[in-house]
Amino acid sequence: MRITDIVPSGLSTDRRHGSRFAVTTATRASTITLLLAVPALVVLVALPAFASRVLLQELFYVFTMLALAQLWNLLAGSAGLISVGQQAFVGIGAYALFAFAVMTGLDLVTSIVLAGVVAGLIAVPAALIVFRLRGAYFAIGTWVVAEVCRLILAQVKQLGGGTGTSLPPDVASSIVGIDFVRNLFQVRGPAARDILSYWIALLLALGTFVLIYRLLRSRYGLALSAVGDAEPAAESAGVDVFRTKLFIYVITAAATGMVGALIFLQKARISPDAAFSLVDWTAYVIFIVVIGGIGTMEGPIIGVVIFYLLQYYLASLGSWYLIILGGLAILLMLFAPSGVWGVISHRFGISLFPVRRRLIVRDVQAPDNKSKI
Repeated sequence: MRITDIVPSGLSTDRRHGSRFAVTTATRASTITLLLAVPALVVLVALPAFASRVLLQELFYVFTMLALAQLWNLLAGSAGLISVGQQAFVGIGAYALFAFAVMTGLDLVTSIVLAGVVAGLIAVPAALIVFRLRGAYFAIGTWVVAEVCRLILAQVKQLGGGTGTSLPPDVASSIVGIDFVRNLFQVRGPAARDILSYWIALLLALGTFVLIYRLLRSRYGLALSAVGDAEPAAESAGVDVFRTKLFIYVITAAATGMVGALIFLQKARISPDAAFSLVDWTAYVIFIVVIGGIGTMEGPIIGVVIFYLLQYYLASLGSWYLIILGGLAILLMLFAPSGVWGVISHRFGISLFPVRRRLIVRDVQAPDNKSKI
């Protein structure tokens, strides 16, 4: 179990000297980060008031990719479940959204939540299959599950079959709150839908981050860390390995399904190949986590920024763009396996969002037992 012990030199650990132990995760850098995060969040919420529609669409993409990266990082970096089939839950969530919205006429925001529920429910039988596998076989098994889901949904004629379908214009413009946004910012329907999608993406990215951060800092996070390090040792310490992994797998699947539903709500069109794309929803996500720093909260944030900049400036190069991404990932894995943030953290000794416990010793003055005259 990865717990960093820090005991200041020269301090006694004997209770007779009044020493007291404490376990903490907070650092000075994390406190400063929290203080700066509040005004930054206010600016992001208010951004549609003065930002262009193009910028909101770009940030929508960044936030959704960040949420997917954080979820995969939890799955692989903390639980040790290296999945290459997370596109299964992106696609399931997207198709569930279209099914609820088109077939039942359910509100789109409610459909996003229910899409996550559907993805989480499907993750249970999928986990019972892939958890029988280990290592590379587990990774291949998750990809096979994703392909099976793609082939099954490609047969559903009500959702377009193999060619896909689009959201009817009246359904796409019926999202709750669109009239309020249209009147508030004096914009037309498509622009108002982009603003609402941006806010929901921001909420999902923030909610995913907070959920994972609090989870890793809890007692359950210690069990998860133990499972990721060594399953036999964790089991011998009393951790229910299967239930721990199943819980993480289902939670990440449900949240991934919600993100997938939002992505294809914004696109307003779906097809099996797009919804279950290995490159778009798993390969890029793995790249983001690897170059940023796997197993850290800061890594996906750094990684998504680097990925977006590379995509923005190099996407016009065609196939060379993918070659450059792959080459960069290989170089980092060879010379900086802990990622960009790992190098920065090791060099400067900082942690903006610490999740590891630190043992500290605080001096407490011993009581004066001399009798008073």
